[in-house]
Amino acid sequence: MTSLPRTELSRRRLLGTALALGAAAPFAAALPARAGAGVPARLTLPDPTGPFPVGTAALHLVDASRPNPMAGMNPHRELMAGVWYPASPARPTESLPLAPWLPDATMRAFLTATGFPLDPALVPLTVGRVGAPVHRTGRGLPVVVYSHGSGSHRADHTVMVQELASHGYVVVTVDHLGNCFSELPDGRVVTPADLRGAMYALDYSVDLRFVLDCVEQLAAGRNPDAEGRPLPDGLGAALDTSRIGMFGWSKGGTATACTMLADRRVRAGLALDGPMQPGFGHPSITADLDRPFMMMTAGFPRATDPYVAEFWSHLRGWRLEVRAEGAVHPSYGDNVTLIPQAGRLLGLTEEQIRRMVGTIDPARALLIQQAYPLAFFDLHLRHRAAPLLDRPSPRFPEVAYLP
Repeated sequence: MTSLPRTELSRRRLLGTALALGAAAPFAAALPARAGAGVPARLTLPDPTGPFPVGTAALHLVDASRPNPMAGMNPHRELMAGVWYPASPARPTESLPLAPWLPDATMRAFLTATGFPLDPALVPLTVGRVGAPVHRTGRGLPVVVYSHGSGSHRADHTVMVQELASHGYVVVTVDHLGNCFSELPDGRVVTPADLRGAMYALDYSVDLRFVLDCVEQLAAGRNPDAEGRPLPDGLGAALDTSRIGMFGWSKGGTATACTMLADRRVRAGLALDGPMQPGFGHPSITADLDRPFMMMTAGFPRATDPYVAEFWSHLRGWRLEVRAEGAVHPSYGDNVTLIPQAGRLLGLTEEQIRRMVGTIDPARALLIQQAYPLAFFDLHLRHRAAPLLDRPSPRFPEVAYLP
């Protein structure tokens, strides 16, 4: 398969690719021809700022209480998950491989779906060392669960995930199979096309409650992985299930709210531009929520979106909305750095790039998405002071504080 000429890459096609995939990887197809010395460029993610190295492991989870909506697979509901955690700084990890942003086969499926070829050398590497031993602190670490947007994947917010892990959180990222691109342990790749239109009817919150059950299994010393693959040393003992938070982007943000309404195990929730709209697998949000909730909005602010405003009216605990000037729906996530990198190497104009990721400066957007989620979970899961959330900050003049 050959790539389309640049002149045929319409704004609609580019924007659709960015929103559907949650990343700029498709634009990277043209990078090898532009890289110097015959060495392909590699897209990059910023390093996290925390004191700990980061480890990661994958889990294949099977919920025997639910049927699988996808034919030709396990008869019970399947999910893929990633666990990201602070790795032990006392034990060398340099010999362990760095996890790619997405595995090769998953990236190939991504690009096939949008008509672009793949050079795996262009896929960003994360800082996560696969299977690294977990940092031991003498007490359990808070846990945060992440839910992706519709048609995306669990790597979509790796910048935030790595940041939290580097500061001492265990983060569990979930692939909602049937509405994402993902790869099973036997090498099969599943895509949103496997469920066609039914992908929109998946209720993420049911998946997320099952994932919470799996977190409790891990903490109890059991291995929920369907194949029984070895877990990183010290993982189960590291989990403090009395301190669980959750965040998600777009549909995953709505699912975070729905999960909190149904399950009190989640102590604090963060929605990254969640539309809070009924349908698409989720019920109307009409009940009150008495635990801390924060919204980082862009395309769905409560000032103009009636569903978000209605949800806000039901928040009875600590609540806050922040909105970064110039941000659009894909701005809070890896999009904001990967799309500009790949777009410029491909020859897109700055205007084309801004239409995809907003007018916010990508470097500033990265700092915002590293700082605000960490401050939120530090405040509500660790009870640490978070002055960043008290009032508008001179560190981030572009962020409006909307209590």
